[in-house]
Amino acid sequence: MRTVIRNARVFDGQQTLGPTDVVLQDDVIATVGSTELAADVVIDGAGRTLLPGLIDAHTHVFDGSLAAALRYGVTTELDMFCLPDVLAAQRRLAAERDDVADFRSAGTLATAPGGHPTQLLGALAGMLDGVGTTIDFISGPAHAPAFVEARLAEGADYLKIVIDDGAVHGAELPVMSPETIAALTDSAHRAGLRVIAHAITAAEVQLALAAGIDGLAHVWTDLTPGDPATTALAEQIRAQGVFVVTTLAYFEAITAQQIHTADCARPGSSANAVDAVRALHHAGVPLLAGTDATPFVPAHGSGLHRELELLVEAGLGPEQALAAATSVPAHHFGLLDRGRIAAGLRADVVLVEGDPTREIAAAGRIAEVWRRGVRQLREVR
Repeated sequence: MRTVIRNARVFDGQQTLGPTDVVLQDDVIATVGSTELAADVVIDGAGRTLLPGLIDAHTHVFDGSLAAALRYGVTTELDMFCLPDVLAAQRRLAAERDDVADFRSAGTLATAPGGHPTQLLGALAGMLDGVGTTIDFISGPAHAPAFVEARLAEGADYLKIVIDDGAVHGAELPVMSPETIAALTDSAHRAGLRVIAHAITAAEVQLALAAGIDGLAHVWTDLTPGDPATTALAEQIRAQGVFVVTTLAYFEAITAQQIHTADCARPGSSANAVDAVRALHHAGVPLLAGTDATPFVPAHGSGLHRELELLVEAGLGPEQALAAATSVPAHHFGLLDRGRIAAGLRADVVLVEGDPTREIAAAGRIAEVWRRGVRQLREVR
């Protein structure tokens, strides 16, 4: 099957091209800027913009998540904790079908016995009939090599480490020791895995940085806007070459929940998170758009479009926000076959109405989606 998308504005993941023809040949992008080949299908791109398939760099995948994501042009999700039974089923689904998003996963995250997110597993057990919610814990540095080996056997693509004392959640939770965090990071690196840390206070981020992690799964939320410690921490993150997943949509959602329940004393403020993103952007830290989508909020797919809007509000230009959801996560997670529109890459592309490089909301006005070259039926509501 050869599809020509004719005369579309193209954001190729890094820059915007003027009206351009793009040819999809089966499951790859055949050419950009040339239409000499005969076409089976011709799509009019005039007044529209062609984007690489979007990548949500922080999700939690459950049944139905990948289908919901694809409806909104999210062709890849980077899962940061998936229960073992769910992981196996969703991997089969993504491999066998093209009407769901592709994904990569950390599998079972690393946390202390009784640590975050075990306080949430009870709610999941109630909605996942027949799916086990028991997970492995890590009790000390000596256990790190075996824990990493178990994740490799599970099929993990990277390692997620939790450093969270529960303050943002209104709880007191056990946290791994610095020695355990360092041992896990070393064991994962020896196994060829990237290490992403869940750390949502400045002190927790410092523990992650000291261990030599590769990326942060969230920004910190305990420093108020204007605190000079935020600028200093952003500069340290840049100096260490660490990337950061933003998850502003998540912090917006939990801040709204705290206001609704009059529980405003917790430090998980959306305003604090936005200030951290602003400082990181100013420092030149690589920012990856992620939502922390779950079966609750934010929603898979639509949540990433809210994330893009929040990134622009935090000071990123529209092209920078789009790159944060395409080429930047592809680069930092080693997904060399996607995240850009270029000949030879995977035909995961999204055609939208209007120009999201000027008005980011246009990224949500989806006209067409192709996943691995397969044109999707449009059912966005």
